Amino acid sequence: MHQFAVADIVVLVVYLVGVVGLGVWFFRKSRSPEGYMAASRSMPGWVVGLSIFGTYVSSISFLALPGKAFSSDWNAIAFSFSLPLAAWIATTWFVPYYRKGDAVSAYEHLEQRFGVWARTYAATCYLLTQVARMGSVMYLLALPLHQLLGWNIPALILVTGGLTTLYTLLGGIEGVIWTDALQSVVLATGAVACAIILPLSMPDGAAQMLEIATEHNKFSLGAMGLSLSQPTFWIVLIYGMFINLQNFGIDQSYVQRYIAAKSDADARKSVWIGALVYVPISIVFLWIGTALFAYYSAKPELLPETLQAQVAEGKGDGVFPYFIVAGLPTGISGLLVAAIFAAAMSTLSTSLNGAATLTLTDYYRRFIRPQASERESMVVLYVSTIAWGLIGTTTAIAMIEVQSILDAWWQLAGIFSGGMLGLFLLGMISRKAGNGAAIIGVLLGVAVILWMTLSRTEIWPESWYTVASPFNNYLVIVFGTLTILLVGWLLAGFFARPTLEDDADPSNTNSNEQF
Repeated sequence: MHQFAVADIVVLVVYLVGVVGLGVWFFRKSRSPEGYMAASRSMPGWVVGLSIFGTYVSSISFLALPGKAFSSDWNAIAFSFSLPLAAWIATTWFVPYYRKGDAVSAYEHLEQRFGVWARTYAATCYLLTQVARMGSVMYLLALPLHQLLGWNIPALILVTGGLTTLYTLLGGIEGVIWTDALQSVVLATGAVACAIILPLSMPDGAAQMLEIATEHNKFSLGAMGLSLSQPTFWIVLIYGMFINLQNFGIDQSYVQRYIAAKSDADARKSVWIGALVYVPISIVFLWIGTALFAYYSAKPELLPETLQAQVAEGKGDGVFPYFIVAGLPTGISGLLVAAIFAAAMSTLSTSLNGAATLTLTDYYRRFIRPQASERESMVVLYVSTIAWGLIGTTTAIAMIEVQSILDAWWQLAGIFSGGMLGLFLLGMISRKAGNGAAIIGVLLGVAVILWMTLSRTEIWPESWYTVASPFNNYLVIVFGTLTILLVGWLLAGFFARPTLEDDADPSNTNSNEQF
């Protein structure tokens, strides 16, 4: 088993000390609810943008994208192609909307539009999505550490989950944002370094990598047909559009960053930085996966039998971690492991802070103690951060047997999102749709989501096979969202909301009902 050299250890320790040090530094600014949740609304746009990029990458992209490219092709790039359009929509409509009021929760606005049920529904969907995200991230972080240290994966998940939860407690959202910015630089540097080293490590030079990859059609963007049952290029593109619009438009993790920015211009700038930096970096990750395929095709004897067996089963997520600790020069291994830590901790800390924020604002203050003091609110924030850390850690352990973490994350994100994007879009597009139309739309949307999800599992009765969903799982969020939007829009005439004076002037942007 490959062992870290002194240089590797130094690189990793310096990184970890720096991250914890930043958390301690910002602890003094995060001892109030406003500081913990919104950084006193003082953050520069470029820092927030790098933070968004770091959150977007996570170890899901850092390890799962190369794993996906290693096992198949570049079909996943369609997801990135949808980012610029989603960013434009977010900066044009969503960012100005959230910046208007004082709310920290993204879903408080839904209560103003449709009622408390809508706010609770969306907040619950967000929390479920973050549990799936945290589980995926922690599992992928444990893979390279398992290769390096020889510890079992559950133990590594417990350790990394505990350390990340502790770090998040210290810094609040300001510490999270600044640390994310630092981590973004580390992970981008590590990825680019690996993308350069791999082709140069080929026995017959970099040209051999391109020859092998081309011979096996590894640069393919996937099937271009119009099938709705397979993950074609168009299905992934549409899925990416809906998920990215949901991320930039209604995800609490991103909305908190818009609110934390010091001005509207800085908030808009942060969205564009996060989106436009991610696109080329995602290409780098896919390049790494393809280069790994060529490298181990040329040197199959370097891949252990256990990994060869996993690859034969279509599981490629473990190949990149193995190469990091066994195939990279001294010092670079430490940098790449630090980069994986950076990607994972960025996402985990963001999810934990967002989940804690909603626990306080959308549940505790909304239903239990509306007039909770600052001290009481901080206790809730700290306790809920720890609680969500434990839940995410448990989920990570449960994901160990998953074949492809990228597929699992994409599917879980589509399911747990619950089509809540449709509810937001209904409020924006149909000014007449009232509470009844929204409720019926959500009920039917959730029914579609459950049908598409459960009918493709073993719990679906064989006698019902003829009515099972014929659609690919990536379309769950698409059909769930469209069902809520279209049903709510069609029923708006039967369940119209009371006419408001502010609605008479479409240019008015001052009303809380502007949606």
